[in-house]
Amino acid sequence: MSLIRWQKPETNVWSPFRHLSLLRNEIDRLFESPLNALSSDSQQFLSGWLPAVDLHEERDHLVLRAELPGMKKEDIDISLHGDVLTLSGERREEKEYEKAETYRSERFLGKFQRVFTLPVAVDANKVQASYKDGILTVHLPKSEEAKPKQIEVKVN
Repeated sequence: MSLIRWQKPETNVWSPFRHLSLLRNEIDRLFESPLNALSSDSQQFLSGWLPAVDLHEERDHLVLRAELPGMKKEDIDISLHGDVLTLSGERREEKEYEKAETYRSERFLGKFQRVFTLPVAVDANKVQASYKDGILTVHLPKSEEAKPKQIEVKVN
């Protein structure tokens, strides 16, 4: 148990202007902070949608998997420039609902773009992509320089 020393209560005079100034500063902070700290991902959030992506490294290659349900392979673009992989595309609105009255719409439509800096060098000529059941899988084989090497220990 600890003791807290008694202190005389403050008898400051209430100042409405001081409180209004504090309120204004707080409102300014709420509006400025999120807008100043926007990254490319949060900007994309404000303007469209982002597919969920997993990127993992195996011994000889990287594997990227992206959830792109309802998309056609023609609407998906993948590009590799150095160590930067860009995944982009567009999910289009279905024409069958064009003249119908919509009661609920929760699926994201429109363009997206995801950019990834790869952790190791890959061989761009051997990259393969497949698309099945709404999942895009991209295999990125590591370049020979990036693959782990077994070094034999010699005994003298």
